Amino acid sequence: MSDEPMQREPGAAAGTERHAHVERGQLPVVLALVIAVAAGGLTAVQSRINGEFARVLGDPYTAAAISFGSGLVILSIALCVWRPGRVGLGRVRRALADRSLAWWMLLGGLAGAWFVTTQGLSAATLGVALFTVAIVAGQTVGGILFDLVGLGPGGRRRLTPTRVLGALLALVAIGWAVSAQLAHDVPLILMLLPFTAGVGVGWQQAVNGRVKQAAGSALTATFGNFLGGTIALVLAAVVHGAVAGFPALPGTWWLYVGGALGCIFIGAQAAVVRTIGVLVLALCGVAGQLAAALALDLLLPTSGRALDLATIGGTVLALVAVVVASVRWSRHAHAADAPRAGRSDSPRVG
Repeated sequence: MSDEPMQREPGAAAGTERHAHVERGQLPVVLALVIAVAAGGLTAVQSRINGEFARVLGDPYTAAAISFGSGLVILSIALCVWRPGRVGLGRVRRALADRSLAWWMLLGGLAGAWFVTTQGLSAATLGVALFTVAIVAGQTVGGILFDLVGLGPGGRRRLTPTRVLGALLALVAIGWAVSAQLAHDVPLILMLLPFTAGVGVGWQQAVNGRVKQAAGSALTATFGNFLGGTIALVLAAVVHGAVAGFPALPGTWWLYVGGALGCIFIGAQAAVVRTIGVLVLALCGVAGQLAAALALDLLLPTSGRALDLATIGGTVLALVAVVVASVRWSRHAHAADAPRAGRSDSPRVG
């Protein structure tokens, strides 16, 4: 769904045009949407795992540092065996030197670190559903803003009616899915923390996509994300531990897989953001997170949380929102395009 300028192939006949972003090796839009939805599902699973890890430890900062740090270890091993990832590090250095990549675009890991920290601070108290409400609301708002200003690698994307409708449907879906739980008293600060993290996730997706574009490797972008985030979280955990004491680590193995899940979904987001844009990526995250919450309630229900019609209906509506936001009803819906005679009005994805 890139809104980059059109260009004509050298030697091509008049009227034969192609998008500048359609380049060899770029993912098809439909595949990119599927990957983005799956990445959103992993986010919900990670939220439950990291929230439980923080509850068992009694220390959300140490839990976040371990989660991010384990991801960094995995990515470091991957860099040792995957040459394109190492080559990408050199490309990033050259991009910084010639200023085609701004230094602050390497700080996406700080947003990821804050996201993981809020999982430990509020997910266990709010539950995955309410936590997801705040996260995806922030993602939706951030997706619209960052697409409008052109922060992502696909450049500025026009705020079309289908994008606005898709975003509104996503917010309605979120409210519907957790309407029963919203009736309970919830501390406002616990909702605001993941909301700010959701906005940060939208920013992180955009700048990570820029780094991936410069590096030519999603692994390079993901490694940089985890390196910066781990440094910040280890410092926070050390300070907190020096004041409150360091916790004893539990022996339950699955509490430690949050970092591996983070490697997967952040890498996937960096790989697809140029194809579908920040807003649609955020909406895919909405659908994936709600679908994962639905699956968790079906397969691994928690005490006192029954699966209801609102959850099922909200999940379906979120999927509809993704489809609506991903369809353009004009052939070339570019912000800079002037109206052209004979333009097709048939719908298409992308």
